[in-house]
Amino acid sequence: MAYLHNRISQKELKEQLYKETFKRITVSFYKYFPVYDPQKCRDDLYLKLNALKVFGRIYIAHEGINAQVSVPEYSFEEFKEIIELALSNRQLINDNQITSNDHLKTNENLSLISHPSLRFNIAVNDNGKSFWVLKIKVRDKIVTDGITDPGFSMEKTGNYVDAEQFNALTNDTTTIVVDMRNHYEYEVGHFSNALEIPSDTFREQLPMAVEMLEDKKDTTIIMYCTGGIRCEKASAYLLHHGFKNVFHLEGGIINYANTVKEKHIENKFLGKNFVFDDRLGEKIGDEIISKCHQCGKPTDTHVNCINPGCHLLFIQCDECKVKYEQCCSSECQVIIHLPEEEQMKIRKGVDKGRNVFNKSKKRLHPKLNE
Repeated sequence: MAYLHNRISQKELKEQLYKETFKRITVSFYKYFPVYDPQKCRDDLYLKLNALKVFGRIYIAHEGINAQVSVPEYSFEEFKEIIELALSNRQLINDNQITSNDHLKTNENLSLISHPSLRFNIAVNDNGKSFWVLKIKVRDKIVTDGITDPGFSMEKTGNYVDAEQFNALTNDTTTIVVDMRNHYEYEVGHFSNALEIPSDTFREQLPMAVEMLEDKKDTTIIMYCTGGIRCEKASAYLLHHGFKNVFHLEGGIINYANTVKEKHIENKFLGKNFVFDDRLGEKIGDEIISKCHQCGKPTDTHVNCINPGCHLLFIQCDECKVKYEQCCSSECQVIIHLPEEEQMKIRKGVDKGRNVFNKSKKRLHPKLNE
């Protein structure tokens, strides 16, 4: 019997990962395209990718697919073929949608892998140990946006720019560069002179971006994010609200960094690129632009408070990591040394929610900087 979900404990899976002797590749990709049957697409992919020992997160919705995965190097080409087949399978796409959208014109040998909006972004600094379980989920949207306007469509997005075009456009001081990532991503790294939309979530950022740029509707605007999925939707959202000259960085920061290395062009990204896997960051520029949230020393290392009842995401230097035993505070440090039964009582019924340290909104965590 083939199971369509994991049945082994997370601890055991992680132990198995670190015993592997082969090399892995961490890769991300996304594609906005109408999926007729997301559940069928999900189940088919799970069976095939699980057999290849692919780990990571994949979200599938009627609007497309979004993935961050770890793939054995020896099966990387087979992995790409599976994704190509999934995205070209006419049974998963409504025939009416295919004939009514020029960008979905197809034939028997359709391959969307070469389409500019489906790019395999290979991680910059990576040992391949970023994920240890495969999770494929059907969602309402591949990126939560909070958009309820029935008139909004992903049919019209901003123009792509590659790394060289991005550098050329940003040499013009009138160009506005907009970071469409969360505040904690921006804090450790961003493009020079990039505008921050200070928020915890993408759904909050979209209306904020429109409001902050309201008087710049005729100005050249370039939007960027980690891999391209958020800034592509954001570019469509700005166009929907009357902006005229909107661009977005193809493949996001990840592809930009790879292109800079390959072509030896100027790097305009400062610091570290935050990533949503076990690494929590990959170095792009040599600068350290952020500070420890506990002592203020320059550092760019994100950690989660080791206290399971807190798990706050914050920036911590090596000295404070030792001093506080990877806790965000003395209070949490005391808690981790209590018997497990007492720890469970303390955290019972506690909703951590989105527990992220946020200076940009002045919501300082009460335990930090005691």
